[in-house]
Amino acid sequence: MAATTERTPGGDPEDRPEGTPCWADVLLPDLEAGKRFYGGLFGWTFADSGETYGPYATALSDGLRVAGLAPKRDGRMPTAWGVYLATTDAVALAARIREAGGQVITAPMRVGAAGITALAADPGGAVFGIWQTEEHAGFEKEGLPGSYCWTEVYTRARDKDAVDAFYATVFGYRTRDLDDPSADFRVWSPAGTGEPTDADAIGGRSVIGDAFPAEMPAHFLVYFAVADCDETTAAAVRLGGRVTEDPFDTPYGRIALLADDQGAAFAVLSDSKAA
Repeated sequence: MAATTERTPGGDPEDRPEGTPCWADVLLPDLEAGKRFYGGLFGWTFADSGETYGPYATALSDGLRVAGLAPKRDGRMPTAWGVYLATTDAVALAARIREAGGQVITAPMRVGAAGITALAADPGGAVFGIWQTEEHAGFEKEGLPGSYCWTEVYTRARDKDAVDAFYATVFGYRTRDLDDPSADFRVWSPAGTGEPTDADAIGGRSVIGDAFPAEMPAHFLVYFAVADCDETTAAAVRLGGRVTEDPFDTPYGRIALLADDQGAAFAVLSDSKAA
């Protein structure tokens, strides 16, 4: 993965190239419990949508939008974090997703005056959202403690080639593979010219290896920046969450894999001098 970078709060959404992560939210059985957990963990406050769009809590850090919490409307839906990728034309993007071998789970639909959204899945089955901005421009704070900083899709080795071709075709990502024989990881940068670098990386593709449970489905993992990875990990446990992988150092910072008190998985990342 790439190092976190600070983004200007409230930047112009048109500055986000297509395929750039622009929003993240989590589906939870108990919305109020979710507010308590993430409020305690990241210091988030929440603005409710009221009855206009149904129950939905927008998480704020320093008064800026950083994520969303939504109640599960169907018990069969996963308790999980999801990421939304930016587009200027959700209908055209949905068509490209189908043509490239993906699935459009919910067709593009308007969310009031906020924007247009759809849910899709890549050929390996990993689900992601797309978002066409109107009044809701997505993240207002990124790459700083208490906000989103990174995402990567985990896919099965058997699906890797199809998944790589899918994202390159649909979003035109420029890619590079990490020079690490122990890690099968492809880094994504937005479409453009020039060699992709850490500075313009926006996500990546990993592989579900033997260390993961055999039943684990393909999925996106969402990362949040924190000031201290170890302190945040301890706080998650105090709040009723669990640690799925203890803090460890990487060249990009110190990472821990966590799950909230309702089972939604996410990761946290802090700068690490030890790395």
